[in-house]
Amino acid sequence: MSNPNFIALQTIARREVSRILRIWAQTLVPPAITMTLYFLIFGNLVGRRIGKMGDFSYMDFIVPGLVMMSVIQNAYGNISSSFFGAKFGRHIEELLVSPMPNWVILGGYVAGGVLRGLMVGAIVLVIAMFFTHVRVPHPLITFSTVLLGATIFSLAGFVNAVYAKKFDDIAIIPTFILTPLTYLGGVFYSITLLPPFAQTLTHLNPIFYMVNAFRYGLLDYSDVSMWLAYSVMLCFVVALTGLGLRLLTKGVGLRS
Repeated sequence: MSNPNFIALQTIARREVSRILRIWAQTLVPPAITMTLYFLIFGNLVGRRIGKMGDFSYMDFIVPGLVMMSVIQNAYGNISSSFFGAKFGRHIEELLVSPMPNWVILGGYVAGGVLRGLMVGAIVLVIAMFFTHVRVPHPLITFSTVLLGATIFSLAGFVNAVYAKKFDDIAIIPTFILTPLTYLGGVFYSITLLPPFAQTLTHLNPIFYMVNAFRYGLLDYSDVSMWLAYSVMLCFVVALTGLGLRLLTKGVGLRS
Protein backbone atom coordinates (compact mmCIF):
# COMPACT_ATOMS: atom_id res chain seq x y z
CA MET A 1 0.00 0.00 0.00
CA SER A 2 2.99 2.32 0.51
CA ASN A 3 4.18 1.82 -3.07
CA PRO A 4 4.65 5.35 -4.54
CA ASN A 5 3.20 4.30 -7.90
CA PHE A 6 0.09 2.91 -6.26
CA ILE A 7 -0.36 6.11 -4.25
CA ALA A 8 0.03 8.22 -7.40
CA LEU A 9 -2.45 6.05 -9.31
CA GLN A 10 -4.94 6.24 -6.46
CA THR A 11 -4.52 10.02 -6.23
CA ILE A 12 -5.21 10.64 -9.92
CA ALA A 13 -8.20 8.28 -9.89
CA ARG A 14 -9.59 9.85 -6.72
CA ARG A 15 -9.27 13.32 -8.23
CA GLU A 16 -11.17 12.17 -11.31
CA VAL A 17 -13.94 10.63 -9.21
CA SER A 18 -14.15 13.79 -7.08
CA ARG A 19 -14.56 15.80 -10.27
CA ILE A 20 -17.37 13.52 -11.46
CA LEU A 21 -19.23 13.71 -8.14
CA ARG A 22 -18.66 17.43 -7.71
CA ILE A 23 -20.50 18.18 -10.96
CA TRP A 24 -22.95 15.24 -10.67
CA ALA A 25 -25.74 17.33 -12.17
CA GLN A 26 -23.73 17.42 -15.42
CA THR A 27 -22.14 13.96 -15.33
CA LEU A 28 -24.77 11.60 -13.90
CA VAL A 29 -28.21 13.20 -14.24
CA PRO A 30 -28.32 13.99 -18.02
CA PRO A 31 -27.65 10.36 -19.10
CA ALA A 32 -30.40 9.16 -16.78
CA ILE A 33 -32.89 11.65 -18.26
CA THR A 34 -31.84 10.90 -21.84
CA MET A 35 -32.15 7.13 -21.42
CA THR A 36 -35.53 7.49 -19.70
CA LEU A 37 -36.75 9.37 -22.77
CA TYR A 38 -35.36 6.61 -25.01
CA PHE A 39 -37.28 4.01 -23.03
CA LEU A 40 -40.50 6.03 -23.15
CA ILE A 41 -40.33 7.00 -26.83
CA PHE A 42 -38.50 4.19 -28.60
CA GLY A 43 -39.29 1.39 -26.20
CA ASN A 44 -42.88 2.15 -25.23
CA LEU A 45 -44.49 4.26 -27.96
CA VAL A 46 -42.54 2.99 -30.99
CA GLY A 47 -41.89 -0.45 -29.55
CA ARG A 48 -45.58 -1.29 -29.25
CA ARG A 49 -45.94 -0.80 -33.01
CA ILE A 50 -42.83 -2.83 -33.82
CA GLY A 51 -43.86 -5.73 -31.62
CA LYS A 52 -41.26 -8.37 -30.83
CA MET A 53 -37.62 -8.55 -31.82
CA GLY A 54 -36.95 -12.27 -31.89
CA ASP A 55 -38.34 -13.75 -28.68
CA PHE A 56 -38.23 -10.45 -26.78
CA SER A 57 -40.38 -7.37 -26.58
CA TYR A 58 -38.77 -4.47 -28.40
CA MET A 59 -38.27 -2.52 -25.18
CA ASP A 60 -36.46 -5.45 -23.55
CA PHE A 61 -34.33 -5.92 -26.67
CA ILE A 62 -33.01 -2.35 -26.78
CA VAL A 63 -32.13 -2.13 -23.07
CA PRO A 64 -28.61 -3.65 -23.41
CA GLY A 65 -27.76 -1.37 -26.32
CA LEU A 66 -28.99 1.75 -24.53
CA VAL A 67 -27.04 0.90 -21.39
CA MET A 68 -23.85 0.26 -23.38
CA MET A 69 -24.41 3.44 -25.37
CA SER A 70 -24.52 5.49 -22.17
CA VAL A 71 -21.43 3.72 -20.80
CA ILE A 72 -19.44 4.29 -24.00
CA GLN A 73 -20.39 7.96 -24.37
CA ASN A 74 -19.68 8.84 -20.75
CA ALA A 75 -16.42 6.91 -20.44
CA TYR A 76 -15.17 8.54 -23.63
CA GLY A 77 -16.40 12.01 -22.76
CA ASN A 78 -15.01 11.97 -19.23
CA ILE A 79 -11.37 11.32 -20.10
CA SER A 80 -11.32 13.35 -23.31
CA SER A 81 -12.57 16.48 -21.52
CA SER A 82 -10.58 15.90 -18.32
CA PHE A 83 -7.22 15.18 -19.94
CA PHE A 84 -7.60 17.93 -22.52
CA GLY A 85 -8.49 20.29 -19.67
CA ALA A 86 -5.23 19.31 -17.99
CA LYS A 87 -3.39 20.05 -21.27
CA PHE A 88 -5.17 23.36 -21.70
CA GLY A 89 -4.44 24.38 -18.10
CA ARG A 90 -0.80 23.36 -18.55
CA HIS A 91 -0.80 21.28 -15.34
CA ILE A 92 -0.35 18.01 -17.25
CA GLU A 93 3.30 19.05 -17.49
CA GLU A 94 3.64 18.59 -13.74
CA LEU A 95 2.69 14.94 -14.14
CA LEU A 96 5.02 14.44 -17.10
CA VAL A 97 8.08 15.76 -15.24
CA SER A 98 7.24 13.86 -12.06
CA PRO A 99 8.95 10.51 -11.32
CA MET A 100 5.71 8.55 -11.81
CA PRO A 101 5.78 6.21 -14.85
CA ASN A 102 3.52 6.79 -17.84
CA TRP A 103 1.35 3.77 -17.07
CA VAL A 104 0.34 5.41 -13.79
CA ILE A 105 -0.75 8.61 -15.52
CA LEU A 106 -2.69 6.67 -18.16
CA GLY A 107 -4.16 4.28 -15.60
CA GLY A 108 -5.34 7.07 -13.31
CA TYR A 109 -7.20 8.93 -16.04
CA VAL A 110 -8.63 5.73 -17.53
CA ALA A 111 -9.83 4.65 -14.08
CA GLY A 112 -11.81 7.89 -13.83
CA GLY A 113 -13.44 7.33 -17.21
CA VAL A 114 -14.23 3.69 -16.40
CA LEU A 115 -15.76 4.59 -13.03
CA ARG A 116 -17.99 7.23 -14.62
CA GLY A 117 -19.06 4.71 -17.26
CA LEU A 118 -19.86 2.13 -14.57
CA MET A 119 -21.82 4.63 -12.48
CA VAL A 120 -23.88 5.84 -15.43
CA GLY A 121 -24.41 2.26 -16.65
CA ALA A 122 -25.68 1.19 -13.23
CA ILE A 123 -28.07 4.15 -13.06
CA VAL A 124 -29.46 3.48 -16.55
CA LEU A 125 -29.82 -0.27 -15.84
CA VAL A 126 -31.78 0.42 -12.65
CA ILE A 127 -34.06 2.80 -14.59
CA ALA A 128 -34.50 0.14 -17.29
CA MET A 129 -35.73 -2.37 -14.74
CA PHE A 130 -38.69 -0.10 -13.95
CA PHE A 131 -39.76 -0.21 -17.62
CA THR A 132 -38.89 -3.78 -18.58
CA HIS A 133 -38.60 -7.37 -17.38
CA VAL A 134 -34.84 -7.42 -18.00
CA ARG A 135 -32.78 -9.00 -15.24
CA VAL A 136 -29.17 -10.23 -15.15
CA PRO A 137 -28.89 -13.99 -15.87
CA HIS A 138 -25.12 -13.74 -16.51
CA PRO A 139 -23.73 -11.19 -14.02
CA LEU A 140 -20.06 -11.95 -14.75
CA ILE A 141 -20.50 -11.41 -18.50
CA THR A 142 -22.59 -8.31 -17.84
CA PHE A 143 -20.00 -6.70 -15.58
CA SER A 144 -16.94 -7.71 -17.60
CA THR A 145 -18.47 -6.40 -20.83
CA VAL A 146 -19.24 -3.02 -19.27
CA LEU A 147 -15.75 -2.91 -17.77
CA LEU A 148 -14.05 -3.73 -21.08
CA GLY A 149 -16.28 -1.37 -23.07
CA ALA A 150 -15.66 1.50 -20.65
CA THR A 151 -11.92 0.80 -20.71
CA ILE A 152 -11.77 0.76 -24.52
CA PHE A 153 -13.52 4.07 -24.91
CA SER A 154 -11.69 5.69 -22.02
CA LEU A 155 -8.47 4.83 -23.83
CA ALA A 156 -9.93 6.11 -27.11
CA GLY A 157 -10.95 9.33 -25.38
CA PHE A 158 -7.41 9.69 -24.05
CA VAL A 159 -5.96 9.37 -27.56
CA ASN A 160 -8.45 11.97 -28.81
CA ALA A 161 -7.46 14.36 -25.99
CA VAL A 162 -3.75 13.93 -26.73
CA TYR A 163 -4.16 14.94 -30.36
CA ALA A 164 -6.76 17.67 -29.75
CA LYS A 165 -5.51 21.23 -30.11
CA LYS A 166 -8.71 23.02 -29.07
CA PHE A 167 -11.94 22.14 -27.28
CA ASP A 168 -13.78 21.75 -30.59
CA ASP A 169 -11.44 18.88 -31.51
CA ILE A 170 -12.70 16.66 -28.70
CA ALA A 171 -16.24 16.89 -30.10
CA ILE A 172 -15.37 15.83 -33.65
CA ILE A 173 -14.82 12.12 -32.96
CA PRO A 174 -17.99 11.64 -30.84
CA THR A 175 -20.10 13.48 -33.40
CA PHE A 176 -18.83 12.02 -36.66
CA ILE A 177 -17.49 8.60 -35.64
CA LEU A 178 -18.68 7.46 -32.20
CA THR A 179 -22.38 8.29 -32.62
CA PRO A 180 -22.75 6.62 -36.06
CA LEU A 181 -20.88 3.51 -34.89
CA THR A 182 -23.10 3.30 -31.82
CA TYR A 183 -26.37 3.59 -33.73
CA LEU A 184 -25.16 1.12 -36.36
CA GLY A 185 -23.85 -1.31 -33.75
CA GLY A 186 -27.09 -3.20 -33.19
CA VAL A 187 -28.49 -1.02 -30.41
CA PHE A 188 -31.98 -0.82 -31.93
CA TYR A 189 -32.09 -3.92 -34.13
CA SER A 190 -30.81 -7.43 -34.66
CA ILE A 191 -28.19 -7.93 -37.35
CA THR A 192 -30.35 -10.73 -38.80
CA LEU A 193 -32.67 -8.04 -40.22
CA LEU A 194 -29.91 -6.66 -42.43
CA PRO A 195 -28.95 -7.79 -45.95
CA PRO A 196 -25.71 -9.82 -46.21
CA PHE A 197 -23.45 -6.93 -47.24
CA ALA A 198 -24.69 -4.80 -44.32
CA GLN A 199 -24.12 -7.70 -41.91
CA THR A 200 -20.53 -7.95 -43.13
CA LEU A 201 -19.98 -4.22 -42.59
CA THR A 202 -21.52 -4.44 -39.13
CA HIS A 203 -18.97 -7.08 -38.14
CA LEU A 204 -16.28 -4.42 -38.67
CA ASN A 205 -17.88 -2.25 -35.99
CA PRO A 206 -16.29 -2.87 -32.54
CA ILE A 207 -19.35 -1.52 -30.73
CA PHE A 208 -21.42 -4.32 -32.26
CA TYR A 209 -19.46 -6.89 -30.22
CA MET A 210 -19.82 -4.93 -26.99
CA VAL A 211 -23.55 -4.48 -27.42
CA ASN A 212 -24.09 -8.15 -28.21
CA ALA A 213 -21.92 -9.40 -25.35
CA PHE A 214 -23.86 -7.18 -22.97
CA ARG A 215 -27.16 -8.32 -24.52
CA TYR A 216 -26.14 -11.90 -23.81
CA GLY A 217 -25.46 -10.96 -20.19
CA LEU A 218 -28.94 -9.46 -19.80
CA LEU A 219 -31.09 -11.49 -22.19
CA ASP A 220 -29.10 -14.67 -22.83
CA TYR A 221 -29.14 -13.77 -26.55
CA SER A 222 -26.41 -12.61 -28.93
CA ASP A 223 -25.80 -12.36 -32.67
CA VAL A 224 -22.13 -13.34 -32.22
CA SER A 225 -20.22 -15.88 -30.13
CA MET A 226 -18.87 -14.70 -26.77
CA TRP A 227 -15.39 -15.92 -27.68
CA LEU A 228 -15.30 -13.63 -30.69
CA ALA A 229 -16.80 -10.69 -28.78
CA TYR A 230 -14.27 -10.95 -25.95
CA SER A 231 -11.38 -11.47 -28.36
CA VAL A 232 -12.25 -8.26 -30.22
CA MET A 233 -12.65 -6.28 -26.99
CA LEU A 234 -9.38 -7.52 -25.49
CA CYS A 235 -7.50 -6.76 -28.72
CA PHE A 236 -8.76 -3.18 -28.63
CA VAL A 237 -7.76 -2.80 -24.96
CA VAL A 238 -4.22 -4.01 -25.69
CA ALA A 239 -3.83 -1.93 -28.87
CA LEU A 240 -5.17 1.30 -27.38
CA THR A 241 -3.17 0.87 -24.17
CA GLY A 242 0.00 0.47 -26.22
CA LEU A 243 -0.87 3.52 -28.30
CA GLY A 244 -1.65 5.62 -25.22
CA LEU A 245 1.65 4.71 -23.54
CA ARG A 246 3.57 5.41 -26.75
CA LEU A 247 1.98 8.86 -27.07
CA LEU A 248 2.89 9.69 -23.47
CA THR A 249 6.45 8.45 -23.94
CA LYS A 250 6.97 10.53 -27.07
CA GLY A 251 5.09 13.51 -25.63
CA VAL A 252 2.93 13.84 -28.73
CA GLY A 253 0.75 16.93 -28.37
CA LEU A 254 1.91 17.35 -24.78
CA ARG A 255 5.32 18.99 -24.91
CA SER A 256 5.82 22.34 -26.54
